[in-house]
Formats: sequence, structure tokens, C-alpha cells
Amino acid sequence: MHSSQIKKLLDAVKTGKLSPDEAAERLKHLPYEDLSFAKLDHHRHLRQGVPEVIFASGKTENQVIQIARAMYKKSRSFLITKATDRIYGALKITGAVFHPASGVITVGGAKKTTGDVLVLTAGTSDIPVAEEAAVTARFLGSSVHTVYDVGVAGLHRLMDNRDACETARAIVVVAGMEGALPSVVGGMTDRPIIAVPASTGYGTSFGGLTALFAMLNSCVPGIGVMNIDNGFGAGCLAHRINTVR
Repeated sequence: MHSSQIKKLLDAVKTGKLSPDEAAERLKHLPYEDLSFAKLDHHRHLRQGVPEVIFASGKTENQVIQIARAMYKKSRSFLITKATDRIYGALKITGAVFHPASGVITVGGAKKTTGDVLVLTAGTSDIPVAEEAAVTARFLGSSVHTVYDVGVAGLHRLMDNRDACETARAIVVVAGMEGALPSVVGGMTDRPIIAVPASTGYGTSFGGLTALFAMLNSCVPGIGVMNIDNGFGAGCLAHRINTVR
């Protein structure tokens, strides 16, 4: 439940449109709702500014659907990561959108977006992780634009987008292989850099570990590094930086 919803509820009680008992009924699942297999943190948006998000991987299809429907009932919005087209088809919720490039399902989200988050990838194979970041940041209320396939094997492609790097309030850089792109971007701009190692690459990329170690050991100061393939986390951090007051 968002703070605006709480205020609207309290105003309704104040004006007599809603009885105290009715208001208490609507608030009874704060701070969480127990579904036995999951405890839904409806209160999280009030505390953190980011609502609880459903991580579909490892859950049964029925568990994901039950959680999503319970969240939709309370807030009319939710975001599911690592989802499938099958889960999307089984949801049967009006307004649900499946983003196939990232495996994200969204309903609702911010009505207006603000600021400027830039999402870059080193290669085309890194796009699924980048899209997870982009969809997440937009859902939360950030304006996002993307530039893909500008890795270090052809730096002229990145140079053609230098203006975008200079104007963004936060930059998410996704790279697999050797993970060098965040260091290059970090050396070009004073914008906050959020580096995301991707699990793309040949054998000695070790599922993204090589890129992760390279980003953690960057000689460019002040780069923040997410976990491997964690586009969602990058999108959340980029949104917070983008909207900080």
C-alpha cells in the first residue's frame, strides 16, 4: 500500500465516507499478509519507497499467481521478475504486461516518470539483464532510455552516445565477458555508475564471475557493483539515485 493510499483512507474516515471499522478492515494486512508459504510485505513501499517484488524463479506457478493476486488486491500493482509467458497467461489480471526481453511481468506502477536513467550494454547478449533494470526503474517512476551494444570492442559506438552519458542522473552498465565497459564509462563521466556483471561469455567467464571481479577491481573510483545478472537491483538503485531529493 502506498502512502497516498493511506492518506486517502484516513481522509475518507475524517469526512465520514468510511467508518473506522471499514478502514481497519482494509489495513488489517499491514504490515504483512500470511499466505502460509509466503508472508506478503504490503508495508514495504511505505518504509523503503520500493514495493515488495515477486521473484518467480524457484516458486511454483500456483505460488506466483497467488502472491500476485493478493498483491493486486491490495495495491492494484505488482512486478514479477524471472517470469515466463506461461505464468503471464495464467494470471488473467487486467492490465498485466509481459516484457519478454527481460522476463518481467508488470501491473500498474508509477503513473508519471521523472529524471533520466541511462542503461547501457556491452553486447546484444546482455540485453535481458539490461531490460530487467530498465523495466524496474520505469515501474518505480524513473524516465529511462537505453543504448545497447556499445562494448569495448568498438569504442566509437560508445563515443557516439557520449552526450547521453553526460546528461543522465544515473547510468546502469551491463557487461559480460571481461566486464570492462563500466570502467570505460566511469572514466568518461562524473555520473553515478551502477555496474552489472552478466553471465554471458565463454568458459573462463565462469558464469559472470570474471566480469564481477573486473568490476569490483575497477581503477575508476566510486563505481557501484551489483550481483551477477541482477538487473532488478540495478533498476532499484538507479531509481533511488535518480529521484533523490
